[in-house]
Parts: sequence; structure tokens; C-alpha cells
Amino acid sequence: MVFGFNADSVYIEKNIIKKNEILGNILAQNGLATNLILLLEHEARNVFNIRNIQAGKKYHVIKKHECDYQPIAIVYEPDKTKYVVYNFMDSVHVKLVEKDVVTTTEVAAGKIESSLWNALDKKGVDPQIIDLMEEALSSSVDFYHVRKGDEFKLIYESKYVDKEYVGMGRLIAASYKTPQGEFYSMLYKTKDKEGYFDAEGRPAKKAFLKAPVKFSRISSSYNLRRFHPIKQQTMPHLGTDYAAPYGTEIRAVADGVVTAASYTSGNGNFVKIKHDKVYETQYLHMSKFAKGVKPGTPVKQGQTIGYVGSTGLATGPHVCFRFWKNGKQINHLNTKLPSAEPMNVAELPQFFKYRDEIVSKLNQIRPEDTDIYSAPAQDYVIKP
Repeated sequence: MVFGFNADSVYIEKNIIKKNEILGNILAQNGLATNLILLLEHEARNVFNIRNIQAGKKYHVIKKHECDYQPIAIVYEPDKTKYVVYNFMDSVHVKLVEKDVVTTTEVAAGKIESSLWNALDKKGVDPQIIDLMEEALSSSVDFYHVRKGDEFKLIYESKYVDKEYVGMGRLIAASYKTPQGEFYSMLYKTKDKEGYFDAEGRPAKKAFLKAPVKFSRISSSYNLRRFHPIKQQTMPHLGTDYAAPYGTEIRAVADGVVTAASYTSGNGNFVKIKHDKVYETQYLHMSKFAKGVKPGTPVKQGQTIGYVGSTGLATGPHVCFRFWKNGKQINHLNTKLPSAEPMNVAELPQFFKYRDEIVSKLNQIRPEDTDIYSAPAQDYVIKP
């Protein structure tokens, strides 16, 4: 069975969506009448709109016989985990089918020779795991300055469809060894939330991220007497500029609620977020807002709220990041910010039991290991 059809009884023609090609044209080229195409678009609107197809994606024309002019179905694959069947054999039907995703728990270990990316690539580990490593170990490891000789060990999830890798799952646990010592972090669910904790039960997640853009550089610091490059006069710069390429994701530095998502001639496209009664942040010069970001929208730490641009008074692509404490703009880089809420003391004994199990598993991993653990992935996160 292929896409719900008996492969021995039908002819399946494989294709790729070309640039500027639309499904309506594909259907017309395959002999479907205009009224049938309009009916199909109507039936598909709440399943998968035929206007949302993308160049480079796979589609399949299914016919009863190779020589038939008109197909009985068109199948579109928006990604590796699902497909859409536009069926017009009897009447028009549209169905979105989720493929079976198999999650395996895998391990990896390695030593840094040139970069963390290269070390992971050498082991065949998806480099996207770097983002999860940064989240898990950010309180103890500076991933902007990894050194040759640093060592890592990982327990993580990989997802497969029909034995083909389709993406990362969760990072279950990690250790990272530097000349300063070995640091551990593990995913754990308390009664209130799930997150990463170090070996002492301290949360890895800080209350505020260091910067709203990953792997960027400070191009202009908070300065009360900066010479403005466009206005050509000395005036206070009450934010910190982070230079990054156009389109780079801008992240909310902490949980909060969007209070403004607007445009002014100076700020360009900007978003402002209220985090609590004390702290607010603002992100300027965006090329565009992230989908759904508007006043009243709750956002999570690390969530994409917009994209780097140069709108407003900006000489190049960057985000001007502004930080308020009790209504006054401050330099966040030299301000002691609150720590993340610690784990409840009453939960520590159960956590320490889980920690010992995880640390034992991490310590058993050798640099040459690429084994897959047989235990179900969900067993690696203890729930009270």
C-alpha cells in the first residue's frame, strides 16, 4: 500500500513542485476541469489549502493506468512526516495523513578538535542539537568560546519515518568537560514544569537570556553620549545593538506579554514585552514580525518574535535591544538580573535518585559509542 492505494493496481508518477508552479495548474495539466479544481480547493481549505504548496516539495500523480489522461488522485508531501491526498475518484475528498514517527534514544560522545559543529558532524549527530545543548548547559558552559580538547557526552532523541531520519527530538541529558571540570545537565519534570537542571538541582534556564539574537556581536553598546551615525549629533543610546544578518530570528529574552508590535520612523518595526511588574524589553529595527505576534500575545523565553532588519533609523541589519527596570532604561549587561525559580526542596530527593541514574549512563558512554538505547524515550524523563 502506497498513500492508501494498492501499488500493484495503480500507476504512480513522482514529481517535484517547480518554482512558481501552483497545484491548480498541475491539476489542469492532468485533465481536471476548472469546476472540479474549484471544488477541490473548497474541500481542502480546512485540511491543507492547495495554495500552500512549496517549490521543491514532492507530489505524486496517481492513475489507474499509465496511459490514462486523468488521474484519480494527487498526493502532496509538505514534509517527511505527513502527506495530503486530493482524491477525485468518486467525488472530491481531501485527507491529511500523519505518518508513523518512531522515536529512538541515542547516545554520542566526542572531543572538540576545531568546533562543536564539526565534532557533532563527525559523529553523525544533527548539529541542531547545539541549540538544545546551549539551553541545557548555558549556566555552566560558554558555547561562544568552546576550546580544543573539550569533551561532551549526550543522550538524545532522534525521529525516523520509514527508517529515514526526519529530525531531532529532545536532549535527555548532557555532560561537558572543560579544564574547569565536568558539568552535567538533564531534562526533568517537576510538579510545576519541565526543564533542564544541573547535578545539584539548579535550573539551567536563567530568568533572562544574555542576548535576543544567537551568535551575534555587539555593534554598539549602551552609551549616554554616543554620536548618532544618521542624525550626526551626540545623543544617548539607551540600548545595545546586536549586529546579525537580515532575517536572523529575534528571541524574547524572557517570558512575558507583548504590549506593542508597531512601527515608528525611528524605531522601525519594533516589539515591546512586559515581563513582570519590574522588567520590560524592546526590540527595534525588525524586518518583520513573527506570525501571531501582536499586543496581548503571551510569549515564552526563546520564542521567535521577529526577524533582524534595518527599518527605521538604522545603517545596517541589527536589533537594538532596550531594557527597562521599574520604568527606567538601563544597561542590562552590567545589571544583576534575577535567577530562575529553583526546584522545590521537597522534590530534590527524587531528583537526586534520577540524577544518579542519568550520570551513571553518561559516564558509561565512550567516545566511540553510537549505540541506541532500547528503553522507550519517555522513560528518560521521570514524572512525579
